[in-house]
Amino acid sequence: MNSINKFIWLPRFKRDYKKLTPQSQKRINQALLQMERDLKHPSLETKKLKGTNSIWEARASKSLRITFNLKGKLIILRTVGEHKILNRP
Repeated sequence: MNSINKFIWLPRFKRDYKKLTPQSQKRINQALLQMERDLKHPSLETKKLKGTNSIWEARASKSLRITFNLKGKLIILRTVGEHKILNRP
C-alpha cells in the first residue's frame, strides 16, 4: 500500500469536502499528502472497513475520516467527514 501516486475524487467526496470548515479541509489536505507518501503511516490508522470487501478508511484527525477504494496506483476517494460517515461509506 505504499507509494500511491494519484487520487480520484468521486462527486460525493467533492461535495462533502466543500461542506467542511476551512480548518477541517486543512486537516484533510494534510492527510491526503500523507496518504500519497505512505498509506501505512501510523498517523492515518489506515484499515479496511468491517463488513466490506474493498472500502478502506483513514484518519485525518480524532473525528475526521476519509473513505476510499484502492485500484492499482489509484486512491478513489469516496467520502469525507466526521466519524459518522463510516455508517454510509
